[in-house]
Amino acid sequence: MNKINGYTEEEATGLIEYIYTGKNMGKTLSYLFETYGREHSRAKGSVRNYYYALLKNKGDDERIGKLLDGKNLTAGQIRPFTEEETDELLKAILAEKSKGYSVRRAIINLANGDERLMLRMQNKYRNLLKKQPERVAHAAREAGYPEEKTFLQRKLEREIDALYARLAGNLRRENEMLRAELEKLRKGKEE
Repeated sequence: MNKINGYTEEEATGLIEYIYTGKNMGKTLSYLFETYGREHSRAKGSVRNYYYALLKNKGDDERIGKLLDGKNLTAGQIRPFTEEETDELLKAILAEKSKGYSVRRAIINLANGDERLMLRMQNKYRNLLKKQPERVAHAAREAGYPEEKTFLQRKLEREIDALYARLAGNLRRENEMLRAELEKLRKGKEE
């Protein structure tokens, strides 16, 4: 079975044809990724990543070049956040959070209804929390806001809470058993 970037050639051809046909019908890439993924038991993000990988590698693999030949399929240029934009984004989100808003609400407020911008901001913020928690903590300290908990801190807190709940439940059951045993002993002594 010949594969192209992890898909069989048949799957790759099917995806390109699906997207080509859908684009000609005026469908958005996002919609096409989602529907193709649903129909083929693949995650929308996985389909999207595969499509962009095909476009990126069309000059490196002649099979991909043939597959895309004459389709005029393109991908928008990905524009990463600059360091300054990242710092400004962090400050803005932290400022909104300090007003009592959730991260999601803060981003909605900052993006003024622009869904693409909201998604970019949300993904960037999550990525920063996971991969650069020290940068988020530093930005919070500099701005005088409470520090964000890292992904690992939140996970550890959940695990500690779950452990405490299990211990407390076990302790309650043990106390109930001891009370029942004590009650039996008292009744036996009275007889």
